[in-house]
Amino acid sequence: MAEKILVVDDEIDSLKLIGLMLQRQGYEITAANSGAQALAKAGGERPDLIILDVMMPDMDGYEVCKRLRTNPTTQGIPIIMFTAKSLVDDKVAGFEAGADDYLTKPTHPAELASRVRAVLARSAAQRRQTGSLPGGSDAGLMIGILGAKGGVGTSTLASNIAAALNSKEPTILADIRMGQGSLGMALNQGRSTGMANLLSRPLAEINARAVENELVTHSSGLKLLLSSISPRERQLSVNADAASLILKHLRSLAKNVVVDLGIGLTKQNARLAKEVDQLVIVVEPYRVPLAMARELLRALEQIGISRTRTNVVLVNRSQSQAAVSWQESEQLLNHEMLSVIGPAPDLAIQASDAGVPMIAYQPNAMFATQVAKLTEELVKHGRSAGPAQIA
Repeated sequence: MAEKILVVDDEIDSLKLIGLMLQRQGYEITAANSGAQALAKAGGERPDLIILDVMMPDMDGYEVCKRLRTNPTTQGIPIIMFTAKSLVDDKVAGFEAGADDYLTKPTHPAELASRVRAVLARSAAQRRQTGSLPGGSDAGLMIGILGAKGGVGTSTLASNIAAALNSKEPTILADIRMGQGSLGMALNQGRSTGMANLLSRPLAEINARAVENELVTHSSGLKLLLSSISPRERQLSVNADAASLILKHLRSLAKNVVVDLGIGLTKQNARLAKEVDQLVIVVEPYRVPLAMARELLRALEQIGISRTRTNVVLVNRSQSQAAVSWQESEQLLNHEMLSVIGPAPDLAIQASDAGVPMIAYQPNAMFATQVAKLTEELVKHGRSAGPAQIA
């Protein structure tokens, strides 16, 4: 059954445009063109989400939001405030009135759809936690991507797995590689300091809203929490407790989270690797990377990460006679290979130039098919293993 969204706006053209954009995403739309009508429809129809304009003649959106929040029948309905105002004070007023999110006009259809998906997913997660929504087994998934060595395509795989997940459910891609964060550049994002901004805060100031404010939205709708390539950023001391707290908040902001954990096992990513539901080890089919991956797998077991949560993906970035076969690789690692990703160097360059994940640039390419299948397997493994135990 389609989720119902109540759109409230006194401007008929705006009402129709927003409604049409959301109908194309498969939502059921109901409309109100005044504050009083919005209160009546919200109480009578109990929509799954309300998109509420601020500037209305009879009763502004702030007042409507406050009344919705004080009514036991409507207080749990998520609300996105929608207005032409973009000043910080206006946003603060919206949040203080009880809004869950805030959008300014005009908005891109992809951003609107992404925000709606994220708010609905967060609302559903909260209801599952409180027992008001059945189906707790449909919980989201956090996937960590860890390279056995540099230059094996770890970040490329992370962005494409995230894109594959986001095509079906709201997903956040996070990059914790301070000072080495290339994801922002590969996806043509100008602001790549979100992770550093958060990690520079005291623990008490790292909350869900602070984390959400540092997210940037890719043209595909994928949400990003990025690190940059600034050498100064790499010199920052990373508090593992802060990084862990950020991951916990990311879980509440989207159905799925993909985390680029970087290369090798460090004190920081060892802590985070324990908290993801499924861990992907990326390795090339050559003896030195395979030997490094074998030691990495041993170290992961020693810190308590079971093999049910560890998946090895062989990324063959170029054709070479020196490459080790799939079967021999499994023998060297003493670990089953979940997937083999074939070479696609031209596609990688073209997609990077376009600022999009490879599977979005050429969705019918062999690479896209391989990543889609890998992602399906990770989701299946995640559901069977259950969520990680987070400290």
